[in-house]
Amino acid sequence: MTAKNYLFPHWPAPSRVHAACTLRNGGCSEGAYRDFNLSDAVGDSAQAVAANRQKLHRELQLPARPQWLKQIHGNKIIVAEADGELRTGDASFSCDAGVVCAVLTADCLPLLICDRSGTRVAAVHVGWRGLVGGIVRNSIAELGVAPRELLVWLGPAIGPQQFEIGVDVLEASFDSALNSAHASAIAQCFVPHQQKPLHFLADLYGLARAELLQLGVTEIYGGGLCSLSDPKHFYSYRRDGKTGRMASLIWLD
Repeated sequence: MTAKNYLFPHWPAPSRVHAACTLRNGGCSEGAYRDFNLSDAVGDSAQAVAANRQKLHRELQLPARPQWLKQIHGNKIIVAEADGELRTGDASFSCDAGVVCAVLTADCLPLLICDRSGTRVAAVHVGWRGLVGGIVRNSIAELGVAPRELLVWLGPAIGPQQFEIGVDVLEASFDSALNSAHASAIAQCFVPHQQKPLHFLADLYGLARAELLQLGVTEIYGGGLCSLSDPKHFYSYRRDGKTGRMASLIWLD
């Protein structure tokens, strides 16, 4: 396996839990999608995407085709299947061995989840709309175990020095607060923009952590990367507009 083309979570997950996030290197897409684009919905060549997905399957020794999603920045989590069918939602979960949950990102936050016993896994696509809409809290609830039994890994996303937002995002974030403590944590994730009035720099990682902690999830790993600032390794929609997508995947033996 060419590990240089992937990120592997450093977290104390059970041995039957497998997880990985692709980098943009090592595929066969060309032009704006160079190299390892896994999305078939961004205008890339269908042949290139198919070849990249075959490479992904082979190198990670996946037990089945991933549950690819039609992501809509919503709050729906679906049961993942191994039948190769595309389903609509922004998260998927499975309690069955051999079913691969996956999300595609290029600045949004990929969030991978498992439980301490290794009985269930989930992959969640977290943009600001999905976050304030409840995709994280819905995913935690759907897994059906106590939040303290969950482990969460935060994959590459736009960093807090690059995520420029307007007042609408700030207000929506506060509107979604679970309680006063959560609202206080949310406030710390926004810094006024020095050159643009009524604009802010937002910490998407911090917002996700704040919500997870309020939900009772304490084992949170990863974070700290910036997809926009690292064009060598990551796709970024905000940086490039027309671009590919990385995949974050998780499954059980």
